[in-house]
Amino acid sequence: MGFVRFVSAALLSSAAVGAAQAGGLERGGYNVDLLFNPAPFAAEATGTYVMPQRKLDNVVDTNPLDGTPAGPSQGVKDTESYFSPRLGLKVGIGEQVDCLVDYSEPWGVHTNPGANWAGANHNIETKVNSHSFGGTCSYKMQAGKGQFRVLGGVFYQKLEGFKERLVTPASPFGNGVGRLDLKGSGVGWRVGAAYEVPEIAFRASLVYNSRVKLDDVTGTLDLSRNPPVGGPLGKVTPVYGSAEMPETVELKLQSGIAPNWLAFGSVKWVNWSILQSIPFCAESTRGSPCTTTNNRETSLDLMYRDGWTVSGGVGHKFNEQWSAAASLTWDRGTSKGFGHQADSWTLGGGVAYTPNENVEMRLSGALGILTSGESGAIVGDDGLIYGDDVSYTFGNDLVGALSASMKVRW
Repeated sequence: MGFVRFVSAALLSSAAVGAAQAGGLERGGYNVDLLFNPAPFAAEATGTYVMPQRKLDNVVDTNPLDGTPAGPSQGVKDTESYFSPRLGLKVGIGEQVDCLVDYSEPWGVHTNPGANWAGANHNIETKVNSHSFGGTCSYKMQAGKGQFRVLGGVFYQKLEGFKERLVTPASPFGNGVGRLDLKGSGVGWRVGAAYEVPEIAFRASLVYNSRVKLDDVTGTLDLSRNPPVGGPLGKVTPVYGSAEMPETVELKLQSGIAPNWLAFGSVKWVNWSILQSIPFCAESTRGSPCTTTNNRETSLDLMYRDGWTVSGGVGHKFNEQWSAAASLTWDRGTSKGFGHQADSWTLGGGVAYTPNENVEMRLSGALGILTSGESGAIVGDDGLIYGDDVSYTFGNDLVGALSASMKVRW
């Protein structure tokens, strides 16, 4: 294993693409691997396009009081494709300090079954986007045959989104659709440690990313297309609430195992269970508690459980220009009887072309299975019943992803 240049750690994007359809609201997640690049300066741009094909069957409108959709109940396509970018710039400061600034979109979701399906009173369209701007630095020191590194940083995140659903039957006052628009922002931090032995391409890293507390999530509840029979119906109400984006812990390992062969793997835990039912209350009630049972005008009901993602694979260097890697990823679904985020299995692969010492180009792809399950009424941690407006089942569905990236180092 006496080789120095090997399959670049960045080529492990085959594993990242494999985890592209993780549970909860995850999209790009967190990634600071560029920080480990040995060059004094390195810049990287990556784009990943994910195509989930989740379809819903046996849809039953279990609460006809909020409208009785007459649309299809079989083969309803719920998910939309999405694009996830990442930009990073790493700078070495002397022999021991490295710093990384990056932009990513770690969280997001887009479901769009439309207004003409049997569960329109549960969801017509939901979309959440995020923007994260981070700065991370590390300090490394010699330790035995390798180098020990400690790292830390901060990141600022902005989230915005909306949800539409059928609230009341269509009437002379409108189509009965309600819309919730929200936005918020917050700051998080990360700490971690790593040990590297470059001669055998060995690295072990453990990184913790904190929760991001969105203290003041604000927006509007638009029920102007509903009859004005009381409460928020028939008008637009400014609302507020609070939420937290989850903390994460990720362990990554890689090592040369034979001349020009590399093995890698990772285990990640995400605390999605902090997102259960998120209440929103009228701005006029600020100063009083805003909970699912007090002052609540509406809520975003997610009811997640914690997520686990396990990935492993191998990489091979064919020559000084071409490398390849393949990975298998399992992600534990975050749904627990409400929603359709069941377990997924994904096979990813990628090739890297390095025409010279300064440029690396990569293309990766993945194909996976979103496993089957069902959704219906459950009892939340607060003792209330959720999911009693619609029930459905879903079979084994496909997800595909493509990723391209380019790295320049000097």
